[in-house]
Amino acid sequence: MKAADFGYRRPGRLEEALRALAEGEGGAMALAGGQSLMPMMNFRVAAPEVLVDLGGIAELRGIRDAGDRVVIGAMTRWAELMASEVIAAEVPLLARALPEIAHPAIRNRGTIGGSVALADPAAEAPAVLLALEAEVVLQSLAGERRVVAGEFFLGHYDTAREPEELIVALEVPKAGGLRCGFHEIGRRHGDFALAGAAVAVAAAERRVTEARIALFGVADRALRAGAAEAALRGAVAGDGTALDRAVAALEEIDFAGDIHASAEMRRHLAGVALRRAWAEAVQ
Repeated sequence: MKAADFGYRRPGRLEEALRALAEGEGGAMALAGGQSLMPMMNFRVAAPEVLVDLGGIAELRGIRDAGDRVVIGAMTRWAELMASEVIAAEVPLLARALPEIAHPAIRNRGTIGGSVALADPAAEAPAVLLALEAEVVLQSLAGERRVVAGEFFLGHYDTAREPEELIVALEVPKAGGLRCGFHEIGRRHGDFALAGAAVAVAAAERRVTEARIALFGVADRALRAGAAEAALRGAVAGDGTALDRAVAALEEIDFAGDIHASAEMRRHLAGVALRRAWAEAVQ
């Protein structure tokens, strides 16, 4: 298959890109890395009238230490994040997840903003942002707004971003005293996850004071497992009984089934991923 005919624009500044989206009146789409959009266009799942290539906008790239948080430009590539000392030191959960994202060729071209905008339910980045309670920074010609990750991902390939808006940055709180764990299960390394868990834990004197659990690959979007988090708060970090209760609490989630795995299989795999991510975090 080949893509339907489309116009192409490659602006050099953010304002030009925002204007192109506004002028497209819903028929324009942003190209952030193309690792998902180009195949979708070739299969005609997506058919933009105008493709706005963001690759020439330098102001959308980069990683910046901003005191209590790290600001990541939307057009920052996965490979750049993997090489960043700031990410390794201050956002260890993201650093832990990066090697699990697809393959080197895709990490060399794909961007974090593109993944967040697509909101594939099996992608790693949305779950990491949920667990870290990050903010998505959006901009249009009308101005800037911020949306917390928990309110940004609405459903299958559906987000709170409006058609005329671009994701310009992600603001991620530094880990501080949070301990992190990450695990995903797929048919092969680099495939989309059948189930995965991103975990952030705070503890005082070995007792859990905060537990954040984000699951991906199991439903129509990445989501927080609220009942599982509640089961672990106040428990001793290595308490296997509390972890058993947390895994049992995953029953609250409406797991999705498809040709790759049934809903029951995904529930089981989510429990396995949670146990392994939790062990990594509390050890």
